[in-house]
Amino acid sequence: MSAHKHIVRRPQTPCPQDFPADMHPVLARLCAARNVLSVRELEHGLEHLIPPAQLKGMDAAVQLLSAMLESGKRILIVADFDADGATGCAVAVRALASLGATEVNYLVPNRFEYGYGLTPEIVQVAAQLRPDLIVTVDNGISSVDGVRAAHALGIKVLITDHHLPGAVLPQADAMVNPNQPGDLFPSKHLAGVGVIFYVMLALRAHLRTVNWFERRQIPEPNLARLLDLVALGTVADVVPLDHSNRILVAQGLKRINQGQGCAGIQALLQVAGRATENIVAADLGFVVAPRLNAAGRLEDMSLGIACLLSDTLPAAQRCAQRLDALNRERRSIESQMQTQAMTALEALRLAADLPRGLCLFDASWHQGVIGILASRIKDRTHRPVICFAPANDIELKGSARSVPGLHIRDALDAVAARHPHLLQKFGGHAMAAGLTLRRDHFEEFHVAFATEVARHLEEDDLCGRLLTDGVLEVSDLALELAETLRAAGPWGQGFPQPLFDGYFEVESLRCVGEKHLKLILRPADEPRDGRGRARSASPRMGEVERCREQAPGTSTGGQALDAIAFNQAAENMVPGMRVHAVYRLDVNEYRGNRTLQLIVEHLAPVSA
Repeated sequence: MSAHKHIVRRPQTPCPQDFPADMHPVLARLCAARNVLSVRELEHGLEHLIPPAQLKGMDAAVQLLSAMLESGKRILIVADFDADGATGCAVAVRALASLGATEVNYLVPNRFEYGYGLTPEIVQVAAQLRPDLIVTVDNGISSVDGVRAAHALGIKVLITDHHLPGAVLPQADAMVNPNQPGDLFPSKHLAGVGVIFYVMLALRAHLRTVNWFERRQIPEPNLARLLDLVALGTVADVVPLDHSNRILVAQGLKRINQGQGCAGIQALLQVAGRATENIVAADLGFVVAPRLNAAGRLEDMSLGIACLLSDTLPAAQRCAQRLDALNRERRSIESQMQTQAMTALEALRLAADLPRGLCLFDASWHQGVIGILASRIKDRTHRPVICFAPANDIELKGSARSVPGLHIRDALDAVAARHPHLLQKFGGHAMAAGLTLRRDHFEEFHVAFATEVARHLEEDDLCGRLLTDGVLEVSDLALELAETLRAAGPWGQGFPQPLFDGYFEVESLRCVGEKHLKLILRPADEPRDGRGRARSASPRMGEVERCREQAPGTSTGGQALDAIAFNQAAENMVPGMRVHAVYRLDVNEYRGNRTLQLIVEHLAPVSA
């Protein structure tokens, strides 16, 4: 059984007046609760994308790229070593080649040798390829010294990035980043792959105006063919799915579902045993992205990019099989590191209360896996976590993950301001960041970080909370609603997948796969207090004003429901017990049959 968590029901919001009359009332209320203010925000056509010209620096970027294409200059893509960087690199290479660039190459810094971004060291490696222009993808906004080194060698630099800038910006020849100062682009949540895709759209539009395609006698490319890569990178980087990102992801998923995805994504899905026609955004995040990221974590992301750039399925399959093997190796390393981390946490608990901000270090930890480890420990302890691994004999590399209420990059910035000697470099987002510090500064940094976290988070902020969409009527526990919710995506960060809670009686249970719990549940009434009132924190969805009349659908009629709880033990649980479950509606497909299944996120026994 999962650990105790606070279950909080999402406030219900009146539905916008322009929602369609035939929209399922549950879906209407879910969208309203996610701040969807108009039915237009649920439309995923490409015509609803924000025009690329609204990005600051776009005109300079397009002019620079156009000049390179006109003169046949050499372009080198320097990408980050994660899935966002890999997909962005593939988008840039494929798009530029289709637009008529004659010499396009790519380079991904090995994280163990060169670290992150366009460093002076990676510029020296890049110089061996004699580029006229370096285009950064998913990095560069902090590369002040790297841009200076490139210019010293006569190499121009175009930065495309989405990370938050520091106090000093690099003096690049052009820079596109929705988060740079003075940028008025309405969406600040584009992933790195989204930014470079926008640059390629703008470049194609400019080339049209100068009759480039007619002059060079090449067909104008359909850049929508790259949206599968854009969708993968956007989901993998866990950026908020605002309207723009939902359009990009929805369009990319549509191509994959129709069998039009690139050979690399098809191969990665095949090696994971997933059918392309049924995948959703979560499959990109939890199935494809970990396999792609395994290359950058354990070896070199060049293998992942080679997979995404493969033009034939057999070539992509060979890469995908190697990536799958690396991912299995990553899981094994992660498991060992988790065991060590939990031992360290127990020692901290015995010594004193856990600090509000955790820093963990072990000399044996793998630098490529500390980000995943930090995320796992954050989920267990419900507090910000930074895990460190040795970079060399002197330095440590850290990977940070945060919780709601703490902007992790801003917290690191505040630590750096108060203790200028501690951090050598850092960067990142609200919920994730990376940093480097001297090994002999670890303990001092831990104290400074915990102190900074305590300025922003109270003890009450550090409990495990599950935010749900309330209790469904029994009539809504139906396959039709599950399919409606699946089709209404993409769901993800900032537009969370619907999560419900309710009371059930356990009809049967058994362990499957050693650590998962297969259950048959039957809907039960909510427990009542001494006055006969339901104990729930908010009313059932059906007991408040509904947006529309109940849409027709097949009711369970109180019948038993299939459910599965992943990674949950059956401690002290027996048939006949009443439980409080937090769950998602899912469509289970087996031998051509589609049935309703509850995916249980949390399960706890309740008194009668």
